[in-house]
Amino acid sequence: MTNKKKNIRELDPFLERERGQYEHPLPSREFVLQLLEEQGVPVAEEDLCKMLHIHEHELELFLRRLRAMERDGQIMRNRRRAICVMDKLDLIKGKVQGHPDGFGFLIPDDGSPDLMLSAKEMHKVLHGDTVVVRETGMDRRGRREASIVEVLEHATNRLVGRLYEEHGIQFVVAENRRISQDILVAPGEHGGAKAGQVVMLEILQQPSKHAQPIGRIVQVLGNYADPGMEIEIALRKHDLPHEFPVKTRRQAQNTPSEVLPEDYDGREDLRALPLVTIDGETARDFDDAVYCEPVAAGFRLVVAIADVSHYVSPGDALDKEALDRGNSVYFPRRVIPMLPEELSNGICSLNPDVERLCMVCDMQISSQGEIESYRFYPAVMRSHARMTYTEVAAMLEDPQCDSAQKFSSVLPHVRQLHILFQTLLQSREKRGAIDFETIETQMMFNDQGKIERIVPVVRNDAHRLIEECMLAANVCAASLLRDRKHVALYRVHEGPTPEKLEAVREFFREFGLELGGGEKPEAGDYARLLKQVKGRPDAALLQTVMLRSLRQARYCPENTGHFGLGYDAYTHFTSPIRRYPDLLVHRAIKAVLNNKKYRPRVKWDELGTHCSLTERRADDATRDVEAWLKCFYMRDHLGSCFDGTVSSVTGFGLFVMLDELYIEGLVHVSELGTDYFHFDAAKHQMLGERTGKRYRLADRVRVQVVRVDMESTKIDFVLDAPDEKVPEVSDVWDAKKKKPKKGKSRNG
Repeated sequence: MTNKKKNIRELDPFLERERGQYEHPLPSREFVLQLLEEQGVPVAEEDLCKMLHIHEHELELFLRRLRAMERDGQIMRNRRRAICVMDKLDLIKGKVQGHPDGFGFLIPDDGSPDLMLSAKEMHKVLHGDTVVVRETGMDRRGRREASIVEVLEHATNRLVGRLYEEHGIQFVVAENRRISQDILVAPGEHGGAKAGQVVMLEILQQPSKHAQPIGRIVQVLGNYADPGMEIEIALRKHDLPHEFPVKTRRQAQNTPSEVLPEDYDGREDLRALPLVTIDGETARDFDDAVYCEPVAAGFRLVVAIADVSHYVSPGDALDKEALDRGNSVYFPRRVIPMLPEELSNGICSLNPDVERLCMVCDMQISSQGEIESYRFYPAVMRSHARMTYTEVAAMLEDPQCDSAQKFSSVLPHVRQLHILFQTLLQSREKRGAIDFETIETQMMFNDQGKIERIVPVVRNDAHRLIEECMLAANVCAASLLRDRKHVALYRVHEGPTPEKLEAVREFFREFGLELGGGEKPEAGDYARLLKQVKGRPDAALLQTVMLRSLRQARYCPENTGHFGLGYDAYTHFTSPIRRYPDLLVHRAIKAVLNNKKYRPRVKWDELGTHCSLTERRADDATRDVEAWLKCFYMRDHLGSCFDGTVSSVTGFGLFVMLDELYIEGLVHVSELGTDYFHFDAAKHQMLGERTGKRYRLADRVRVQVVRVDMESTKIDFVLDAPDEKVPEVSDVWDAKKKKPKKGKSRNG
């Protein structure tokens, strides 16, 4: 048997390469693929191990290699877990992405272009399922089409939706519109729910070619219009963890509520330093405190950040739950915290007049706003004041105001912070950071939890002052980790893709403007163009196009810089109470200070992907909630007319943002008139074929609200034309199932 094993291994054409890389070489990937191809049929894992004479001490490493090959799309496992070669079968593995209209797409694992899945194919699966498909040709619109060969993994076992009943048959319509199939409720499994109520459903039978999915109701959440129901739906639709497990709660309850004597060891004592927190009026978790004083060469800036890593250790119950959540989620009037209240609002929060542990970034900044040196160290502190942005802004404007009298002991340091802020702004401009002017809004609620009005949030110097202090500390953290060559998660923001870059350049040439920088423009090139744009009547249009040409920021262990901020290296250090990447950065910095290495239990690249996804998940959930609340609010404005701005142009119509309400709705292409309108993506416009009438991004229009659909959280407008008949207004709001009407697009 030994000779046989030796002969088989020696047939591996890449044996010498494996010997050069590993002390105990495994069969190479190429050899594994060769053997599988020779078999001609899927091979069980156990049989493959026998064929290759994998010994027990090699098994775990070999299985790890197989998993890597599966991840890289070289092999796949069928539902019986047998292994076969992907290329040999001409199959493509990926995830299903559903569309509300019933069709879908296959997003291949290997990054190749998406494939179309017809409504008939989508009957076999649900959104998010992992499948293997075979390409079948082109559909009528020239898109690559595929048929599903096998479902490898079902993504959805539970979902939130509304219960309906027709002709004695009960079914649930998922709140996730990408799941377009109705899920039948098994007889007697309605859980006491009534038609129209929001429920949690457990899927008992997944969909197949010949059968609809079947489930049972496991929880009745309540009626659709109940206060706070929009948040309950969003939590479940986006799989947001919102209840702390027993072990996590127990650890939180056992966490000390005050700093213990032994915690002072190895820490600098900053209790006498007049550090202050500056936050919003409703804030309850205070991550950061700041202090500034003048020194001979410029400024000393001290940024103290809550030392969450002292209380949350790698792998403990608090850490596991924090990793799962990834970040706190801020809904209107409700927060889903990353950490239990005992920590987030208690021992980790830098509350006034109590001792707290912190990690400090102590910076020396020149009179030109350049960071000349910095030092990180653990400390104990005592916040000397809890101040709001409004109070600080008032103090800076009027040194005799009530807030100035209230905080007279720290007023000189606050004024010094403001002087530093003005210096940092000059440095920001020199650096070429992009500074888009966007309007943020805040919803004001009544006693029933519904919107009373929406108001713009005015960013004052206090907001921007704290922002600049946090940017400085984050840059120092990234610099330390990079210089000491310690792996961590950077906050990376890449420049525009070549396609987006060409599109934005083509668009700006029409206006006689040019984006500099050649094939690889820098943030400064964008900033210079932005400066030319400001003050123009079409500034809003041009700024929007610039903003949409940029990519989303993400977390990654490979530092590629932050394009928008103009930094070579940037990370998140300042919010460990509400962001898991910041907690990881704290651990890495502590390791550096102790000349050690911090190695998380999960690979760094996987952590980056996970934290980026949880951030997107939180954004999607909050958008859903805000959309629902805005729809509910607009029901009272059906038939009303408003002035607005075209905020987006698509092939199916114009999105318009209302001036007074800061709410967006759609003017469908079919409502633009009797002409046929052609969509020009590069120019962000719709152009009438016969009349030459043009609608473009940032155009000013007047619209009437004609439809509010609470089911799909969509608001429809028509252009307000006094001489034309306006469609009848409608409010879709009842327990009877409504499917969206399908119309023919006129975008040519």
